[in-house]
Amino acid sequence: MKLVFVLLSLLLLVAIACSSDSATDPTREPAEADFSRSPSSTALPGEASTPTPIAEPADVQGSTKAVDGGTFLRLGVDPPTLDPHLNTDASSALYAVEIFGGLMTIDQNLAIVGDLAEGWDVSPDGTTTTFRLRPEATFHNGRPVTATDIKWSLERAANPITESFNAAVFLSDIVGVDDKLTGLANNISGVQIINDHTITITTDAPKAYFLSKLTYPVSFVLDRENVAIGPSWILEPNGTGPFKMTEYRPGEVLRLTRFDDYHLEPAKLDEVEFLLSGGNSMLMYENDEIHVTGIGLSSLQGVQDPSNPLSSEVVTAPPQFDVDYFGLNTTEPPFDDIKVRQAFNYAIDRQTLATTLLQDLVVPAAGILPPGFPGYNPDLVGYNYDPDKARQLIQESKYGDTGELPRITLTVPGSFGAAISPSIEAMLAMWEGNLGVEISILQTEWAIFLQDLHQNRFQMFGGLGWIADYPDPENFLDVLFHSESTNNQSEYTNRQLDRLLELARVEQDEAVRFDLYHQSEEIIVDDAPWIPLWHSNGGYLLVKPEVSDYFLFPLIIPKYRYIYFTE
Repeated sequence: MKLVFVLLSLLLLVAIACSSDSATDPTREPAEADFSRSPSSTALPGEASTPTPIAEPADVQGSTKAVDGGTFLRLGVDPPTLDPHLNTDASSALYAVEIFGGLMTIDQNLAIVGDLAEGWDVSPDGTTTTFRLRPEATFHNGRPVTATDIKWSLERAANPITESFNAAVFLSDIVGVDDKLTGLANNISGVQIINDHTITITTDAPKAYFLSKLTYPVSFVLDRENVAIGPSWILEPNGTGPFKMTEYRPGEVLRLTRFDDYHLEPAKLDEVEFLLSGGNSMLMYENDEIHVTGIGLSSLQGVQDPSNPLSSEVVTAPPQFDVDYFGLNTTEPPFDDIKVRQAFNYAIDRQTLATTLLQDLVVPAAGILPPGFPGYNPDLVGYNYDPDKARQLIQESKYGDTGELPRITLTVPGSFGAAISPSIEAMLAMWEGNLGVEISILQTEWAIFLQDLHQNRFQMFGGLGWIADYPDPENFLDVLFHSESTNNQSEYTNRQLDRLLELARVEQDEAVRFDLYHQSEEIIVDDAPWIPLWHSNGGYLLVKPEVSDYFLFPLIIPKYRYIYFTE
């Protein structure tokens, strides 16, 4: 799951399974702000923003002779956590997928493939998967990875002492995980060791997306002896990924160094250096201090001018698998009334904002799933801009008039006192102008925002985006809206929806399963626990000409091992 935090200082996106900070930030890079959840756009500062899915990753091609090694430089942000079992956001996931690994991963073609598993077989009833581990797979210290490591890691993630927010979301299909999470069992009964290199995992029913879920960081493998060091283990993690973390100075730098014995082929780069101290990304790019940057809207026209030497280094980024949104707590007044929630949806003009403020780098969202994503419904009708309808709905609500609505506070990620993004300001003005509603703004730091979000402390929350963790509609609709999901921060309940989502979990016919998700999405949109805003529509980056195979993916996956320099 990835939340993304949209960089409020720019425009509009933050995005979890990946959450992210949102705020359609044209200088962020696609899928790099928050795993599932992010501040309105899963991306890091200084990189181009993108949303929408693609079948093939965009490839930034080099031109001449390949050079082995070298250090790739880019801006980064301090992650809320480096423990993959505690991962809930895109900025943390960006590092986790490079340092650690699990049984499965997502490759450059967006296919679900083996990572530590070299092969697997599924039982005739579809519930038990037998995984065969790669005999050459080792931790960074050279110790071979065994089935015991897999089992211990899954049980550590599901241990209530670990307090893994996402263990219930991504592991509960496995038999025995719920008992482990609630303290009723000491182990996970559905995970059985056959020998050092063979392990079976049994799910409670056949699940078409089960292997996809094993690509999420909560299922990554850790070294038990490493973790036993205590809380400081994460500063010297002994992972299995393509890179070792060899330096981390918060607020300054995070350095990844190639793991020469990586089982899926070592990276071509020597190092990837994330500069965490910030700075003017365009100026740093022009001074050769970084190899890639996003292009802000104010700079785009000038950079694209053929007379500008940088114009030949402009790369068009594809759309991302994401959605930016405002969340409404359906148990708190006034959003406990469906008509109020619908009114807030009708009262904002998404298309005008997308065109005038965001220069069509986003497309207005009718629903939850992004265009091109598996299960996307192009016929879904969302909320058009209709102020009269919005006012009528307020009158029909139990509150009867906007003057009777309780005080509303919108909480967004950001530093106290920092400027609010123009798009959020515009939406606040629309709600005030069309409904007569005044909304207070509260800003909290991203890490604190995530903690409060997970505890459902907000009445109304925004500046957020969700970036897919894996290409399946379950990752959006079930993970975010089932009444029992810990990621259901709107505390939204609809029993009909729950039944449809539960049927989709076990349906093996893809066409039937996607139809169940279409029905589910229609219910969600009508009940309006969210105000869906838009999906990324691509963006622009500058990439140094000596950089090759800098793939631009619509979600967060291991990517730095593909990059190489040319002369």
